[in-house]
Order: sequence, then C-alpha cells, then structure tokens
Amino acid sequence: MDANRKGRARIIPTNPDAIFLPFQSAWIKDTSRLKLMEKSRQIGISWSTAYASGERTAAQGARYDEWVSSRDDIQARLFIEDCKLWAGIMNMAAKDLGEQVVDPDKGLSAYVLQFASGRRIHSMSSNPDAQAGKRGSRILDEFALHRDQRKMWAIAYPGITWGGCMELVSTHRGSNSFFNGLVREAREKGNPKKISLHRVTLQDALDQGFLYKLQQALPADAEQQDMTEAEYFDFVKSGAADDESFDQEYMCIPADDDSKFIEYELITGCEYMAGMPWERDSTDRFAGQVFCGVDIGRKKDLTVLWVLELLGDVLYTRAVIPMERMRKSAQEAILYPWFEIADRICIDATGLGIGWVDDAQDKFGDERVEGVTFTGQVKEALAYPLKGKMEDRALRIPDDPQIRADLRKVQKVTTAAGNIRFVAESTPDGHADRFWALALAIHAASNPAAPIEFMSDGAGERYRNDTAGFLYG
Repeated sequence: MDANRKGRARIIPTNPDAIFLPFQSAWIKDTSRLKLMEKSRQIGISWSTAYASGERTAAQGARYDEWVSSRDDIQARLFIEDCKLWAGIMNMAAKDLGEQVVDPDKGLSAYVLQFASGRRIHSMSSNPDAQAGKRGSRILDEFALHRDQRKMWAIAYPGITWGGCMELVSTHRGSNSFFNGLVREAREKGNPKKISLHRVTLQDALDQGFLYKLQQALPADAEQQDMTEAEYFDFVKSGAADDESFDQEYMCIPADDDSKFIEYELITGCEYMAGMPWERDSTDRFAGQVFCGVDIGRKKDLTVLWVLELLGDVLYTRAVIPMERMRKSAQEAILYPWFEIADRICIDATGLGIGWVDDAQDKFGDERVEGVTFTGQVKEALAYPLKGKMEDRALRIPDDPQIRADLRKVQKVTTAAGNIRFVAESTPDGHADRFWALALAIHAASNPAAPIEFMSDGAGERYRNDTAGFLYG
C-alpha cells in the first residue's frame, strides 16, 4: 500500500494514477454527434468536459470552434479556467483572449481561448440568443437550469448542421423539464434523435473510486479523509436541503412535478443568476415600493421575513431572513427596521400570530399592517397569485436550495368532499415557511391593496379576495 496515500476510501481505482475515472473517460471518448449526461453534482464532469473540449479544439486540423453555454457568467469564466488548466497540463498551446463581443447588437460576449490550431473555445452565459448563427460544436452545461431549455435546444442544434457535435450536461430540475423529456425519449421511446445517453449518480462515482480521488486531492486534515464511501454518501445526503433535492441533485432522479404545486421550471425561470447581488439592508435606499411578508413560527417552525421591491411590474426579492428559536423581542428587532420602510406588511395571524399583528398595528398602523389568518381557502387565495407571478416572470427570487425546497414542499390536494387544500410536509426546517412568507409579501404588494375578506352564505364559508376580484366557493 502507498505510504503517502490519504483517507479511508475502500474502493481504489484499477489504475490509481490515471487522471480520469472510468465514467469520466467514457464521456471524454464518446465522439457521438449528440450526447447527453444526467449526472450527480461535484463528480468532475464539467472538468472532464473542459478537457475533451480543449483536446478537440487544439487538434491539428481541427475544423470547428466550440460554443459553450454555461448557467451564468461565473460558470462561463470557470469553464474557460478549466480549459486553460488542461491546456497547460497537456502542453496545448493556447492564448487567453479574454472577454470578446460575439453579438454587438444584443450586447452579448464570451470568454475566448484560442489554440495554435486557430480554433477557439467561446464560453458564454445562458442567453440562448448567443448561440444563434454560430457554426461549430456545442456544450450546453447545466442544461436543465436554463430558463428556456426548449428555446436553447432550438437555437443551438442547427449550429452543428455543417459538422461538430452537441453535448448536454446537467443535473435534473423536475420531471416535466425539456431535459428530462430528452432523457425519457432516448431511454424509453426508441431514441429518435440518436442521443448517446450517459448517467452517473453519486453512488456510481463512489463505486468507481471517486472518494479515493477526492481524498488524494484534499488536504490531509479535511473531514472527508476519515470517511468510507458509505459515510461520505451519508455526509453528502445530510447536507442536502431535503430528500427530494438529494435525489435530484445527486441520484439523477427528477423531482415529480405532477405532485407539486410549483414546477421546477417555474422556480428556475424566476431565480437570480448565481452570483448576482440581490440582497439589501433596511438602511439602503430603495427606488421602488417595499413590501414585507412574515410567516410566524410556532414551537418548531421558522419565522421568516420576505422583502420584495416593486420595480416596474416585477417584484424583486431584497431580503429573506429566517429566524429560529428566538424570543419575540429579538425577532422584532430584526423585523421592525424593515417595517419602518415598508409600504405594506402582511403577517401570519394564525394562533399566536395574532399578538404579533396587534403589536405591529399599534406601532405602524392598521392601514400598513394586515393580519392574515390561514385557513384552507386563504391559503388558496395566497398560493395562486404566487404561482401566477412565476408564470408571468414577474418575480425574482434567490438561487438558494432551502428556498427551492420550501417552494417545492407545497402540494395541492383535493379532499373527498371535492375541496382544494394546500399542504406541506413538515420537516426539521419548518413547513414551507419561506413559501408562505413569499406569498404574504406578494399579497402585500397587491394592487389595489385590500384584505382577504370572509363571509358566510349558510352553505359553508366562502371568501373573496378583493385584490384579485374573484369569488371562491
């Protein structure tokens, strides 16, 4: 045994000195015109893809440029950095041309690496229009996270008409995504597009020696060094937002969109680009109106403040603040500075929340503070406008796994009596507290502002959301 070996990994690759593990080599060596990888996060696929891209582009007589679409600007730069790393390791002469304009009319640019072959790798962010009119090979990284996957495919695919290949690499984002449709078409429906399909879960990677490779790369004092494959698997799973997130992000199991109220594609379409500064402080100056929603936590649930700013017809998230096991006075010290500047505030008045509403109304006025008591009908009146804002792309939310998990927890179910109910699985992290805080903030921003009113017609409770102008039975 190598005396310099680090870690407790039990599965050693057949060739421990090889740069790539078998699943990475299989992906690199696959020269299919169309290939797709559904993968676990953080197993070195993007890194391997960068190597293959550089190898193709640097080859003597290479005929095609490479056009890479990453999720955002940060990922676009990281991909080029990986390509530069491989160029140095493999002695592939390459020149970093920095950021270059690829479409002056639309202000689109790419990070460009040029090889001695004369061919280039262009790494861009996720705008599908950046792919239009370009000839050469395509790499669509984290494809399922793109806002409009179908449009991305439609624009990118014609670029390989005159040669080259197209690669899709991604984790899943819901069962109804275009990406999962491609996977199912290839696996279950005869593969009419002739896609070469690859699938690597976290367990697959561990079975091929991934933990060994990871432990050799990490510092000797890293906590992962003392883990076996089973312990590392549990370590990763325990850090996921919830079981659904783990299955999707690491086990290539797309989340079931049909059982959830909010589809993943809606969430992805409303998320800020990774790395985009969106958070504000209550002491900052705001150009638009500010609205607050507060879901009050009971014994085991979170209190969550969600702050929105209205600019034009879009609501931009400016703060999401969860509070857990804090005294009411300590939570008010966080909430009240935001209430001071807010145009309107909606607070969960269910149970103990009524006291929170009374105190806030005494301090900030009944006309600015509305208490909302959650019932089945009220939840319906709050949930549909939230979904409507997402469908209209009139909402921006953080790219955050906990927020994504909370938005996914809510399910719409029909009772035996035919009534609609909105339910959420309660977890150690609450019961979709962020969902309801956001829904309350959206209600606070409704125009014209009006409370949810109740009335009875003798046949059961009905309610009217005067903001929306609808009557529900």
